[in-house]
Amino acid sequence: MIAFEPDIFAERETLFVEVILPLSLAKNYTYRIPFDLNSQVEIGKRVVVQFGKHKIYTALISNITTIPPTVYEAKYIIDIIDAEPVVTPLQLKFWQWMTDYYMCNEGDVMAAALPASLKLASETILILRDDYDETTSVTEKEEIIISTLKKQQRLTVNDVSKLLGQKSIYPIINQLLAKELILVAEEVIQKYKPLLKSFIILNDFYNDEENLKQLFALLERAPKQLDALLGYLKLNKAGLPISKEDLLEESNCGAGALKALTDKEVFTVLKRPVSRLSANDDDFSINFNLNDSQQNALSKINESFLEKDVVLLHGVTASGKTQVYIKLIENIINNSDGQVLFLLPEIALTTQIVERIKKYFGNSIGVYHSKFNNSERVEIWNKVKQNAFKVVLGARSAVFLPFQDLKLIVIDEEHEPSYKQYDPAPRYQARDSAIYLSHLHKAKVVLGSATPSLESYYNALNGKYGLVEMHERFGGVKLPNQQVVSISEETKRKTMVSYFSSVLIKDIDLALSKKEQIVLFQNRRGYATILICATCGYTPKCVNCDVSLTYHKSSGKLHCHYCGYQQSSVNICPACGSVHVEQKGFGTERIEEELRLLYPEITIARLDMDTTRTKNGLQQILSDFQDKKTDILIGTQMVAKGLDFDNLSLIGVINADTLLGYPDFRAYERSYQLLAQVAGRAGRRAEQGNVCIQTYDADNRIIKQVVENDYHGMYNDEILEREKFLYPPFSRMIFLYIKHKDSNVLDNASLALAQTLKAKFGPRVLGPEQPLVSRVRNLYIKQIIIKADKHTAINKVKAVLRETLTQFNATKDFKSVITQIDVDPY
Repeated sequence: MIAFEPDIFAERETLFVEVILPLSLAKNYTYRIPFDLNSQVEIGKRVVVQFGKHKIYTALISNITTIPPTVYEAKYIIDIIDAEPVVTPLQLKFWQWMTDYYMCNEGDVMAAALPASLKLASETILILRDDYDETTSVTEKEEIIISTLKKQQRLTVNDVSKLLGQKSIYPIINQLLAKELILVAEEVIQKYKPLLKSFIILNDFYNDEENLKQLFALLERAPKQLDALLGYLKLNKAGLPISKEDLLEESNCGAGALKALTDKEVFTVLKRPVSRLSANDDDFSINFNLNDSQQNALSKINESFLEKDVVLLHGVTASGKTQVYIKLIENIINNSDGQVLFLLPEIALTTQIVERIKKYFGNSIGVYHSKFNNSERVEIWNKVKQNAFKVVLGARSAVFLPFQDLKLIVIDEEHEPSYKQYDPAPRYQARDSAIYLSHLHKAKVVLGSATPSLESYYNALNGKYGLVEMHERFGGVKLPNQQVVSISEETKRKTMVSYFSSVLIKDIDLALSKKEQIVLFQNRRGYATILICATCGYTPKCVNCDVSLTYHKSSGKLHCHYCGYQQSSVNICPACGSVHVEQKGFGTERIEEELRLLYPEITIARLDMDTTRTKNGLQQILSDFQDKKTDILIGTQMVAKGLDFDNLSLIGVINADTLLGYPDFRAYERSYQLLAQVAGRAGRRAEQGNVCIQTYDADNRIIKQVVENDYHGMYNDEILEREKFLYPPFSRMIFLYIKHKDSNVLDNASLALAQTLKAKFGPRVLGPEQPLVSRVRNLYIKQIIIKADKHTAINKVKAVLRETLTQFNATKDFKSVITQIDVDPY
């Protein structure tokens, strides 16, 4: 890649730029720069380009050259949007690595990395904000756009171009977005409204002392208005606008008095947006001391950093890993101007950790995840780029932020599957990507978990990573007392009460009598997992996917958890007319209903995808449980992730078999991790907690290892099987998904592709086979697996695979077939 500083070019020299478009293109396009824009060209800036006959996009400059393309004539760029680059050179290196490693296109990475407001296209819809400030200063062309939006309500970027009679309209739109006068369509869908505050300012006319005296005389008959004026003068020591709330509180005048003064043009009300990012003005302070175990872990991590760039911190649940992270972050902030990235598996499910970290680091911390709307994401993006945030807490997408000087990356719960992006491309693993990002910045990485992934622990034992272990809970609290209950035995003895064993009922009664709280875990949502006709065996299935529908009693409908399809519930079998339609299986909704019948006087809440759809639904449920307003919380795996409640004494696992029976080579590892993490929520303070695991397979080795807290035993058993059957970490895996709406075309295409690959890679290629769900959203699916041992040159495999797929996709018969690549599909 050749990169030039803009000032070394002669004014009339012809420049070409290679740009990344936010599209899934196999190659980047090259455009020509008009002479008058030569001095503005810089890598990382956005440019406006035409791609195709009519479409306009914002693209990113990734390279500058004087060499024109040879196979096509380069079009001119339309305009340069930015005064400063929005993407750093290190980010572009990171994008290139992700493109190569995960076998996607650079446009896929750009689309995933940049907030939507930074990648406008000609189809992007613009609308006027409901709460736009009419007093904002605008140019003549901006006024034309605003006036038209008042009449038409929405315009596309193309419409704006026609309206103004020019192609160079992106800088104008950019200014309107910056002034917060318009929204882009994606923000409208999310119904985003900024946090606006009303500020009061005195009319300049009354800055004159004589005019102010006359005003006092006029207001003698309106005492409330006079109070408002006096309150304003008292607060307005610096000559700055006063917030409406502060003025009302100071003067106690009432909103009516303020409105009257505004109508008389004594006061002017300014609506100003305040930062959407929560601020905490507390001074930075660390007011706790580490215990001996934590201090020892901290010292060992720092020692390991002398030789290793990555350290695995393996600490049992509630061992105080978060406080060790805080001390590591404090050290970076106090001793350098560097930044820290703190990755969490799902930011919404780790509210408590976020609040705890925020308490210590105040304004120097930013939070970034996909739940934020575009304006919030752009604001955080810019603050990270300006080095205004020293610590960034984020979910997997935070690896794309424009860090200036990254010194440390902390990856909490590094084993979590949530770090893997499955759709759309890039299908990246945030943990692995963060390790490469640290390499670019020459930063250090801490991987933390009570149940590390087998790959990370294998790397630590083999010296690739440093290893630090914490075997005791903080404060000497004992690990929970765990007992396994056989559902089969309880059913034979007729001691099961609905879905609850006699042991679990006894434990619930005891916890409730002590005013302690309970969490019940069932890894299925909905009411009944399947409806089935007892006469003919008919089961309602999704019309788009090859799955049965789940009954949700709250909506009274059958739902597909893959595509979102819904239909009314079935009481009469449409196949045979029988009325004997039975509900089989159960989810969290059914558990909640049964529990309410058994305990009508206690407060029960449910934590799953259905109850947390609203923006603050999750926080409300967790806050109520934290404040002891809820006695029993029923949840899916959401309850296993990072929650810490001081009054929680009992965990009940309703049915552990749904985890163990999953057809995947990671099923036992994931089962151990999930059960151990759920169990780890109990008794995290003074008293030992209790865990009751209900299962049909009480002798299963994973269940026993969870009860004995035997991670090393689980690791040793699993690693032997992985080595025997050549699974990771002893091999690298690439999954190919072939999709088509016609099953016959798919069969032919997948067979032809598999035969081609087998000719090149031999027995490393497995398939084609049907995956567990063989049709989703009306597309039939086949799967091919490439399994290369760890001594194979994986880059050569990827190069051959990419070439093979390019030729395959160009084949006339298979042009309509969709192929998707998933590297490291775990």
